Amino acid sequence: MSRMPQISARELIRFLKAQGFIEDRQSGSHLTLIHPEKNIFVTIPVHAGCDIGRGLALRILKEAGFSSEDYLRLR
Repeated sequence: MSRMPQISARELIRFLKAQGFIEDRQSGSHLTLIHPEKNIFVTIPVHAGCDIGRGLALRILKEAGFSSEDYLRLR
C-alpha cells in the first residue's frame, strides 16, 4: 500500500477537478465540489498555508470514490 503524502487543499481540489468534479458552493472556508454524472458531493476545508491531514485527505478521496493509490497514479 502506498503512503499518502501530505497534500494541500489546492492540490486535492486540482486532482478532483481533473477527475470531473466541479465547484458547487463555498461556505466560509469550506468548498463543496460535485461530480455531476455520479452525483457525488465532497467538502474540502480550504485554509491558506495549511496542509490537509492525511486521514482527512484519505476520507475525502474515499467519499469521492478514489483510493490513495488512485491519487498517486492519476495526479
